[in-house]
Amino acid sequence: MHSVACLFMSKTARHQAILDLLDDGPVESQDSLQHRLERKGFDVGQATLSRDIHELKLVKGPDGYRRAGESLGVESVLPSVMHLARQFVVEIRQAQNLLVVKTTVGGAQPVAAALDASHWPEVVGTLAGDDTVLVIATDKKKAQALARRIRELS
Repeated sequence: MHSVACLFMSKTARHQAILDLLDDGPVESQDSLQHRLERKGFDVGQATLSRDIHELKLVKGPDGYRRAGESLGVESVLPSVMHLARQFVVEIRQAQNLLVVKTTVGGAQPVAAALDASHWPEVVGTLAGDDTVLVIATDKKKAQALARRIRELS
């Protein structure tokens, strides 16, 4: 039982350390966050850090990880689709009226948010993971045009 209590306290202390680091501003990547935690004495693996990020409901924006409530609203702080496509998009594949947009790790959510905020008529909606965005277009031709448009931006 003692080890469970130590683990919980360690997790609580680690979470607080992460939030303290974010109080100084966004942290650019998980790798950077991991190194900063190590400097504070926390030996944390990537899987544990990913869980911490999820549990703390941190969001990854163009400047890095931050607390979810820190923005004034997605559209007011979100860079353009062009900027995010250049920064994050690696590959675009089409399947009928769907596009699978591969991004660098952590880039899918800002790209999806920018596509949603762009209000492009051919975009019905998006779903984002960590490095993949599923873009739903109105039809196959619109998906082709949308893929071309995103490629031209990146």
